Amino acid sequence: MTAADLQESPIESRSSLPILPLTIGTMEIRLAVSEAEILAAQKLRWQVFYEEMGAKPTPEQISVGRDIDPFDNFADHLLVLDHARGLGQSPVVGTYRMIRRSVALKHGGHYSASEFDITCLLSYPGEGLEVGRSCVDPAYRTRGTMQLLWQGIAAYVFEHKVSALYGCASLPGTDPNALALPLSYLYHHHLAPPAIRPRALPGRYIDMHRLPLDQVDPRRGFVSLPPLIKGYLRLGGFVGDGAVVDHQFNTTDVCIVVKRETISDRYLKHYERAKRGLELD
Repeated sequence: MTAADLQESPIESRSSLPILPLTIGTMEIRLAVSEAEILAAQKLRWQVFYEEMGAKPTPEQISVGRDIDPFDNFADHLLVLDHARGLGQSPVVGTYRMIRRSVALKHGGHYSASEFDITCLLSYPGEGLEVGRSCVDPAYRTRGTMQLLWQGIAAYVFEHKVSALYGCASLPGTDPNALALPLSYLYHHHLAPPAIRPRALPGRYIDMHRLPLDQVDPRRGFVSLPPLIKGYLRLGGFVGDGAVVDHQFNTTDVCIVVKRETISDRYLKHYERAKRGLELD
């Protein structure tokens, strides 16, 4: 399979993002432009979430061998492609699912609303963006690949004037006591301000305050976090109140919130320059 094969069956554009694609060597990041590319992203999600991480698939997911749900039908799918991959291998090596709030409200809502009360984010001024279903092929879990993903998200945020992004982020395992350090660290050091603080739904709420502040070493707490959550925090992100155990995905989830103004200047300034350049052409 080649990148050209994935261009078959073009999809009606869900979103415009003229400042993508971006490339570094043989690597490219852009939005999916065909159903075949979305299928490739879902296949990668299957390999990472189900085959590697032990998630429990539904009968429908088993029948197609892909991670699928109804939210895929109206999401934008951000892809990292390696055009130098060997013959027969999909060039899609990383993916992120992105759903703008204005789009979600027309199609039944957000995935994260199944775990968290995000009412405060639905009323937050400007456009909102739910991000999730992030995964990268094991052979490509490098700083460079993550930089491409963050650059793609920053481009999307800039293009659509997103004021806040949010979504579920996962810690491995379903035993909150085994995750006492990372959960307590997030609670004590990165809890979102009340005005933008989602809360785990009643009946699913897991208290994150599992260790007192004086027993949480900030350095150890940060190191104990998965790379993706570290990335959000480096962008100035916060977490909501309460975690949720997701038995299907074998994870414990927190709700991440990142305001536009906290996203690193080096991303937004880069896209401001790119946008001005396009307007002058």
